[in-house]
Amino acid sequence: MIDKFINWFFSPTAKPIVGDLDFYSKLIELEDRIEVLESENVGLTNELYRMENSLDARIDILVERCRINYDV
Repeated sequence: MIDKFINWFFSPTAKPIVGDLDFYSKLIELEDRIEVLESENVGLTNELYRMENSLDARIDILVERCRINYDV
């Protein structure tokens, strides 16, 4: 019983992950997904910079209104 399980566990898979005929289409699909992720990354980075600038401006307004005399 145990020998049968060990042989089954270590036996190679019969099903390939990507077939030879499907390799090129899978490559194109992955390149498209990378382009989408890169554009989303650029958008996210731009939004983070915008938020940082907005927070800096608000901090400056609060410092001016409270008349705090230190550099942030």
